[in-house]
Amino acid sequence: MNRIDTDTLRTGQIFSEPVYSEGSNLLVPAMVPLLQRDIDFLYTWGIEFVSTDGYILTDDEIAAAAEEAAAAKAAAAEAAAEAAAAKAAALEGPPEQEELTDIQISITDVKKNSGPYRAYKSLIEKLDSVFTGIKSGVDMEMRVIDNIGAQLLNDLRNYPNNFVGFILGGEVTGHELAKSSVNTAILAALTSQELHLPNHKINNIVSGALLHDIGMIRLSKGITEKKGGLSDAEFEQIKSHTLHSSKIVSKELFGNSEVNLIALHHHERWDGKGYPDQLSENAIDMGARIVSVADAFEAMVSKKSYRESILGYQAIKNMLADNARRFDPAVIMAFTKIMGIYPIGSIIKLNDESVARVLSVNSNAPLRPVVQLLVNKTGKVYKSGEGEVVDLLAERTLFIKKAMDPAEFAGTDE
Repeated sequence: MNRIDTDTLRTGQIFSEPVYSEGSNLLVPAMVPLLQRDIDFLYTWGIEFVSTDGYILTDDEIAAAAEEAAAAKAAAAEAAAEAAAAKAAALEGPPEQEELTDIQISITDVKKNSGPYRAYKSLIEKLDSVFTGIKSGVDMEMRVIDNIGAQLLNDLRNYPNNFVGFILGGEVTGHELAKSSVNTAILAALTSQELHLPNHKINNIVSGALLHDIGMIRLSKGITEKKGGLSDAEFEQIKSHTLHSSKIVSKELFGNSEVNLIALHHHERWDGKGYPDQLSENAIDMGARIVSVADAFEAMVSKKSYRESILGYQAIKNMLADNARRFDPAVIMAFTKIMGIYPIGSIIKLNDESVARVLSVNSNAPLRPVVQLLVNKTGKVYKSGEGEVVDLLAERTLFIKKAMDPAEFAGTDE
């Protein structure tokens, strides 16, 4: 393989063969332009060179390849049309064999009545009950939130991988505000632990994460559940939720100052262009910086009224490409270490065409998680929990080829 130093790479370069990092991890396929985020990824993880069996194409070669691709696409379209016509003309015949991607595969390793699932759902239901009470004007005490936070941290010690998998799998429907808040608190807790913060601070960050969006209950559903874009006036109302959250924390729940700062400042940005106070860098409380990252990731991987969710893999790549605009780089690095480039629960295809689900992350090698096979390289489909477990850090001949949409595998546990 040819070795190419990272500092010689430029955006827009196209290679004749796939380009790999760390020996066998696919960076960019053949004939696909190199993006700035690909280069940023290499610098973020200190990868000094990449490898390829090919070379960088010249402009003339790129133009010729484009012409060939267009011709091939036209030929494929013609062949597809002929096949469709033949299929329509056939009066009878055996059904076509299902494609691999049509096989229904379970993406959860526990049943709905399992301990981890019941613990996760209980946290959401308890928080939703608190939110309903606050919205109805019932007097609530901060200790109720602190107790939910303490239970969350206890459950998280027992079921860290399960909880992250539930976040990515969208395992609970309904109670959207409470679910989003619990998810954010889980991710904030894991990040805080990775940063080795003291326990009392982690407790405050979890409570702040549970309450960071409580101000949304003061806004109309016409805005919070609107499908499509918001007007400037509507967006200003959405931005006001941080002020409402702060008021509820400080004036109704009598929460401490650190919890209040998380509620007020979780939309401040590292570059100073956030709201409501345009704070920047270390002027933003650490808890607010952590919740900002957790909240952003949770929002990307969760289905919203105005858009579909995106893959955990793509959400991580989006955050790594931030370049110290929205987020504290140190928090992003800690978050990526606990989540991995392919977060727990992600469905991935390996280079031998097998399909697997990510079980756990190798924090020092985020491209090489521990996975469990759902479909092996010969096409055998495993029931949930029965596939071979493979540590990609040990199996160096295998690497992740691409991330796949879990929605394709909405299977059933048997």
